[in-house]
Amino acid sequence: MRTWFTAIIICACAVLAGSLQAQEEVVAELTTSAEPACSSHGARAVPTVEEIRAEAEAKEALIKGLNLSTHAQNALMIAAESMSLEALQQYLAQEHHAYDGHTVLEHAAMKVKFSLPMTRKPCPECGEIVYHADPNGQLAAWTHHYTNGKLQYSRFPIPLQIYAKAEQGMGLWDKLVHRVQIDNFNLAATIIFLLAILHTFMAPMFQKWAHHMEKAHKQKLRDAKFRILHPEQRMPVSFGSTLCHFLGEVEVVFGLWIIPFAFVCQHYYSMDDFLRYIDHDTSFTEPLFVAVIMVIASSRPIYRLAENTLKFAASMGGSTPAAWWLSVLCIAPLLGSFITEPAAMTLAAILLAKKFYHLKPAPSLCYATLALLFVNVSVGGTLTHFAAPPIVMVAGKWNWDMAHMFIHFGWKAIVGIIIANIIYFFIFTKEFKRLAEVQRANSAFDSAVPTSWEDRQDVIPVWVYAVSIVFLVWTVYFAHHPAIFIGGFLFFLGFTMATPQYQNAFSIKVPLLVAFFLAGLLILGGVQGWWMQPVLQALSELGATATMGLASILTAFNDNASVTFLSSTVPNLPEQIRYAIVAGAVTGGGLTVIANAPNPAGQAILGKYFKDGISALQLFLWAALPTFILFCLYNFIYFGN
Repeated sequence: MRTWFTAIIICACAVLAGSLQAQEEVVAELTTSAEPACSSHGARAVPTVEEIRAEAEAKEALIKGLNLSTHAQNALMIAAESMSLEALQQYLAQEHHAYDGHTVLEHAAMKVKFSLPMTRKPCPECGEIVYHADPNGQLAAWTHHYTNGKLQYSRFPIPLQIYAKAEQGMGLWDKLVHRVQIDNFNLAATIIFLLAILHTFMAPMFQKWAHHMEKAHKQKLRDAKFRILHPEQRMPVSFGSTLCHFLGEVEVVFGLWIIPFAFVCQHYYSMDDFLRYIDHDTSFTEPLFVAVIMVIASSRPIYRLAENTLKFAASMGGSTPAAWWLSVLCIAPLLGSFITEPAAMTLAAILLAKKFYHLKPAPSLCYATLALLFVNVSVGGTLTHFAAPPIVMVAGKWNWDMAHMFIHFGWKAIVGIIIANIIYFFIFTKEFKRLAEVQRANSAFDSAVPTSWEDRQDVIPVWVYAVSIVFLVWTVYFAHHPAIFIGGFLFFLGFTMATPQYQNAFSIKVPLLVAFFLAGLLILGGVQGWWMQPVLQALSELGATATMGLASILTAFNDNASVTFLSSTVPNLPEQIRYAIVAGAVTGGGLTVIANAPNPAGQAILGKYFKDGISALQLFLWAALPTFILFCLYNFIYFGN
């Protein structure tokens, strides 16, 4: 009995020592002998001081025998403290590891995961502690040490700061060529992005083709004398027309191009990296927020509240189409500084649709109004530091508070909006007079015809207004917490079902399409930093005016929030260059539908008033004048020097 008790103690010592070989020897000896031999087995299971010292010296000799930098040797020595000599030898025998002499950039080019043998160990290049796993134990491909932020789980895109050491002394073109040579994925992803942008410009063309095919298809049915033979039978449609109509929907363009992007990711990396990029590295909080705020802001109580607020300003001009036009385009965009730009865009677009666009203005005025709306909303969010995404991206990092925003940006936005609106008002004076006649004719007709249920003017109780405002404020306040504002949205839907007599039916289709558009833009735009960052860095060397102008142009081809975010990653930017980049980004936010996140919401609401779809070229041309006016204000009136 004593013998077996002693054997159990020996086994426990062997397990605690962590030596599998010693454990096997103990078990083997137990099967052949019943001798106690406690002292001899204990000596083998628990290493002596001399054995520990010898192993440490062997590790040190092994590490110093490698051709590594001092940082790498020191980091490997610390990492080796928690490894056995055999484990260290096995790790160093691998083809690629953190201490194999390759730089981080070389590891990225070889498409291998750069990871330390254990987390919370020093970096082999700089010696700083690196954390490779999040609290849930998910291993990241790139740590915050390399990304200047959160963990990056996908191996693409290569963190921008990793390029810096190898690009010292290079010009802009050489940097771009170098980054393509390091990773051809950069060029492939940008080609996909440019094709998506080109697709947005071609959307009206697809819409025209769809209409022509649909007419030809209907004529073909008439010639064949097609008849519906059963109440549930559906009218056959033209597949080509439907396909062209789908391709002509601007809201689906970027989401559509995610399909070839996924194949590019699979080719250069892996599908696992693509899924990690979607699941972990891309935040879809903004698309979700835009979808929710569009639904809430378009609800009848909120719409009526906004209508009554702007009605006072419009009444000063006799509530004519011109008065409503000026009231909405001057006041509603400024609300974006408080209720967020998507909410302001939604309210302004709905009011313009019901008070102005339904009168069927001339196509030129339709485009001018849409261009003003986009430009005004983009700059209207600069009165504060917490509402507009391009401002939020940099306000915290650069210590810009509300006073700073109003002094340097806000009041100039107000002046610029008023000047641009007045100029366009005088350009279209005759058209506004014609619309006033149309309004009077419609009013005379409407007096004899009952208004629609959606246009009823019954009194909405104060408590319904109050609850609706609470839901709007709740969503805006928790804009960065999707689980919270989506939960509030579900309660909002329940509230509308409980108060149907005060509500109008609303469609979730348009908000979902807008969210789909923004999600696709985020996915494709998130891998464009490889060329945008060096371009912004090069702009800072050209002076404030050139920087602002080129930032405005750059914004036309990507979301302005992405432009300001990437500018915040460029180290040691002078204050006037920071101002120039942000001013250029918000100024150019109306040039295209992709230049500012709320633009797709406005286009989705007002797009039905453009017969052949919204032409990107026409929008760009009509937005050029107000953009230039605001550019001049921001450029020549700057008190931050």
